[in-house]
Amino acid sequence: MAIATLAGGCFWCLVKPFDQFEGVNSVVSGYSNGHVENPTYQQVSTGTTGHVEAVQIDFDESVMSYEYILDIFFKTFDPTDTNGQFGDRGPHYAPGIFYHDEAQKRTAEEVVAKLDAQNIFNGPIKTPILPYKNFYRAEEEHQDFYKTNSAHYNAYFKGSGRKSFIEEHWGK
Repeated sequence: MAIATLAGGCFWCLVKPFDQFEGVNSVVSGYSNGHVENPTYQQVSTGTTGHVEAVQIDFDESVMSYEYILDIFFKTFDPTDTNGQFGDRGPHYAPGIFYHDEAQKRTAEEVVAKLDAQNIFNGPIKTPILPYKNFYRAEEEHQDFYKTNSAHYNAYFKGSGRKSFIEEHWGK
């Protein structure tokens, strides 16, 4: 088993894309790489804890590679925007790849270089590749939000501009 920790704006929108693949054992919403232990949503929302909303993906590397995880990840957000994502602005919505070892770091750098060379986005990828520091599970109401609050999730996914961005760059 392996772990990937990724941030791409609101964590609600990062669970569903991974949840549907064989080899993914779990996708947990939480807060990563900050300086406050066991932060709450209210604390992270102030933008002062250093955390970003993120997901932690437990996956089986014999079924799915880390590179494939990143391929999925880059189809879920705008990697050229480091000030938040879509309607969600602020440091706690910034994107990031938090590598757990040197192999993940190298793979992330290779994936970014490959995507940049394809000129898919309206500028270079700015998503930082950073060493993993920590991850704290978010409150239960944030877990599997696309399942437990599907109407709210779908309205948010569309209304935030995320859906149209994804379709514009990757198709339907």
